[in-house]
Amino acid sequence: MVEKEEGGPGGISEEEVAQYDRQIRLWGLEAQKRLRASRVLLVGMKGLGAEVAKNLILAGVKGLTMLDHQQVSQEDTRAQFLIPVGSLGRNRAEASLERAQNLNPMVDVKADPESVESKPEEFFTQFDAVCLTCCSRDVMVKIDQICHKNSVKFFTGDVFGYHGYMFADLGEHEFVEEKTKVAKVSPGVEDGLDTKKAKLDSSETTMVKKRMVFCQLKEALAVNWSGEKAKAALKRTTLDYFLLQVLLKFRTDNGRDPSPQNYAEDSKLLLQIRHDVLESLGVGADLLPDEFISYCFSEMAPVCAVVGGVLGQEVVKALSQRDPPHNNFFFFNGIKGNGIVECLGPS
Repeated sequence: MVEKEEGGPGGISEEEVAQYDRQIRLWGLEAQKRLRASRVLLVGMKGLGAEVAKNLILAGVKGLTMLDHQQVSQEDTRAQFLIPVGSLGRNRAEASLERAQNLNPMVDVKADPESVESKPEEFFTQFDAVCLTCCSRDVMVKIDQICHKNSVKFFTGDVFGYHGYMFADLGEHEFVEEKTKVAKVSPGVEDGLDTKKAKLDSSETTMVKKRMVFCQLKEALAVNWSGEKAKAALKRTTLDYFLLQVLLKFRTDNGRDPSPQNYAEDSKLLLQIRHDVLESLGVGADLLPDEFISYCFSEMAPVCAVVGGVLGQEVVKALSQRDPPHNNFFFFNGIKGNGIVECLGPS
């Protein structure tokens, strides 16, 4: 971050006050100060990564490191707006750097062209939050364990066609929430309709400290669905959770996501993987209808925008310690046009 004279209110420069005026009014000066002291690692610079990078840079974190070892492909041009035309073959993180930095010169934006799998454990501990996209299940679980052990906020997310998700492991997370004060009624006043309305319509607010505990990704993906309580919960659980399990297994087995260029072949693979994965989870393959294969190919820009907006929002909330976070999954279904928060893990 570019160092400035601290001449504004609360130790923030006048330039920063002007830049972040709207969000300081929204979540307060203390929250903004926490943001501007935070460093974030973002892994994977496809369409979803670009959305998250844009949201965090505009929010005003201290530094953002974009890490990606892959080269720009033709598919990246569909949803990745930070990569300029004519960048085919360049490293994705390096190709995104100029436009990302131009979004907010007060944020220290860096590009790292190495693979996340080559990084040692101490690399991740220099950040306040780590956000993964485009990673295998094994890599996500491993890095989450590192972050959990070192009190680093962990996030991961992906977009598969019309479907997208995000997951958060904030460990033991403390935050403040703004609550409306309940107006005190004088003794002897009748408890009628007007009195109840006065209690609810109070314009005074107070900040309430709260604490929330998160489980790790490995536990959230390893829910046992064979028990009676689990079977009852199954009826209330979105199918997107099981779709995610299938798509992560496809990525592990093939080293890539389902591709439109291999639609017929990949569709057969997805149906087979669905059978194997859902049977292993003890829920039966018929839980996920065959039609799912038609809606999970490639990244769609509108879905990236929605999931990237939620993912960026959750990182901001966690770093600023303001407002209750989503615990622990968020799933977006672009076919239905709705999103849902699910808390899945050990009972």
